[in-house]
Amino acid sequence: MRRRLIAHHLPLAVLSAVAVASLSITRPYPDRITRLSFSTAYPALVLLAFTLVTGPWNVLLRRRNPVSSDLRRDAGIWAGLLALTHTVIGQCVHLRGRPWLYYVYGPWEHGHRFPLRHDLFGFNNYTGLVSALLIALLLATSSDWALRRLGTPGWKRLQRWNYAAFALAVAHGLGYQAQEKQKAHFVAVVVASALAALLMQASGWMARRSARASSARSISS
Repeated sequence: MRRRLIAHHLPLAVLSAVAVASLSITRPYPDRITRLSFSTAYPALVLLAFTLVTGPWNVLLRRRNPVSSDLRRDAGIWAGLLALTHTVIGQCVHLRGRPWLYYVYGPWEHGHRFPLRHDLFGFNNYTGLVSALLIALLLATSSDWALRRLGTPGWKRLQRWNYAAFALAVAHGLGYQAQEKQKAHFVAVVVASALAALLMQASGWMARRSARASSARSISS
């Protein structure tokens, strides 16, 4: 644990703090809540993408790829902390003191027989909420105790929900880019994170498939 604190958590904490502070002080938003919501979103997404890149990277380099990698888990912990911070603060940005209106239409919004929001704003908030709930579950089980308690197969099945959490986070991010007409370089961060994770996962899958095929040929010969 001491090694992980020095080698992983300290650098991740410093990088997260620098990223959040840099985004916060450079944004033109008039209030601290909006700046903090914005500045925690992008580092959380990048770290979440990183957790999906490390496994395939080990496969491509033909390194040992353990069930639970300390670096992947520690990056996931910081991604989860930032994502949940963003989710909690984000409930106070658009409709101060009325977070339920992120998910249902207000009484003054006429013409909606179905009360749950089904516009772009609702899509953005529901995808973000479900992603945050999945991330909270993954964060709560990111420990050796949970791994021993659930067993390797059960723990691994649970951790695979990281793919769904990331996909929903990307959908949430892209939706808000469109809604807020965000600047191109911030859109690029979301798109690049999604493409990096997708391409690395596809490359890792192909490398594993090729290795299994080679092994099968060797056995048959």
